[in-house]
Amino acid sequence: MIPHDSIVALATPSGAGAIAVIRISGQDAITIGNSVFKSIKNKDLTTQKTHTLHLGHIMDASKTLDEVLVSIFKGPNSYTGENTIEISCHGSPYIQQQIIQLLLRKGCRMADPGEFTLRAFLNGKLDLSQAEAVADLISSDNEASHQIAMQQMRGGFSNEIAKLREELLNFASLIELELDFAEEDVEFADRTQFHELLYRIEFVLKRLIDSFAVGNVIKNGIPVAIVGEPNVGKSTLLNALLNEERAIVSEIAGTTRDTIEDELVIGGIGFRFIDTAGIRETEDVVESIGIRKTFEKIEQAQVVLYLFDSLKFKVQSSEYIIEIEKIKNQFPLKPLVVVINKIDLLSENEVLNIRKQFETLNVKLETISAKENIGVENLKNQLLSFVNTGALRNNETIITNTRHYDSLLKALDEIMKVKFGLETNLSSDLMALDIKEALYQFGTITGQVSNDELLGNIFANFCIGK
Repeated sequence: MIPHDSIVALATPSGAGAIAVIRISGQDAITIGNSVFKSIKNKDLTTQKTHTLHLGHIMDASKTLDEVLVSIFKGPNSYTGENTIEISCHGSPYIQQQIIQLLLRKGCRMADPGEFTLRAFLNGKLDLSQAEAVADLISSDNEASHQIAMQQMRGGFSNEIAKLREELLNFASLIELELDFAEEDVEFADRTQFHELLYRIEFVLKRLIDSFAVGNVIKNGIPVAIVGEPNVGKSTLLNALLNEERAIVSEIAGTTRDTIEDELVIGGIGFRFIDTAGIRETEDVVESIGIRKTFEKIEQAQVVLYLFDSLKFKVQSSEYIIEIEKIKNQFPLKPLVVVINKIDLLSENEVLNIRKQFETLNVKLETISAKENIGVENLKNQLLSFVNTGALRNNETIITNTRHYDSLLKALDEIMKVKFGLETNLSSDLMALDIKEALYQFGTITGQVSNDELLGNIFANFCIGK
């Protein structure tokens, strides 16, 4: 059931600022707004055109609360599809609360989290995947996550799903028609075309499912663990990557006793760097806990930077190469970058000799001086190469939502059942059941199939004013 009462909320972040925007949406939104607004030109908001701005004052009886600008959006040509007004007032928290309390007394109620976007969905302004993309857009903190959210909010993903669902629905209708004429043994659905459609749907679903691995790390950031012995420059490297003094740097081994995390955007992709405690044998209880946490962070990381001191590596290279092999064997699926630090203390020939030793090892090698900021940009480019950004450059659809991923997996499972039934001449009535289930899973993505519990879970994570 679509609600028709009027809701109000602060649409800008709480706290003091230059301006704040208070949003009202509902059947009586403009009437309620007009009841507290006094135009400088004595305008009646209820008679004004949609998408217009009006200067005046918010009045509580004879008391002036603030000078404001009121924007009018008449349904269905508004974000929510309902009558909507937005009051741009000065950003004093006191003014904000006074205006909101006044509107509550005039008949509004406080909006629930995401209720404006929920109403946009219920009124057909957005489908469910587009509505979810609104939340992703608000929370995007790098170019890549912003690009993905914008593409999904414009309907890139839902259009692709809707097209597949429509084609499958057409064949489902023909299969159902065959059941109505079962006694006459006729086929309305061309089995060859149906097989081609199923193959195309399978291909698209697998591509979308595979994109989730990239989309998930783009949305949440790629965790990178910086590991190595104590005092090899891990904290200095973290500071060089972030271009700030984030970690304590000291000549004393074991200074970093806990993990330190911070984020950096490289080429539009978010990376979460984790500076860990140095790996060594120690009797210090606190340091031992830090070392144990280091291995936990390696487990969680998607990329491992193994840092070595160039002077120590020069005289103990064979021992260190054995250590590299151990890490490779312990974490075979994680990209490993060996980083030789402090190369400013070596000659050019010594650096070349280190590079030659790594020609037979199947690992990436970067030589840097974190202190002098030598080779740090090359290291950033190496990290960026681990991310498949080709899909972004080609503007392909990328999945970032776990709910969508789950529905796609279930839809693919049902499509494979339909495909198997077609290849084994399964009866039309049994095949129709699998087709209906596949259609159901497609529908859960775009909201053509939804329930109150699902909608409640999705919109509960929105901010109040959206």
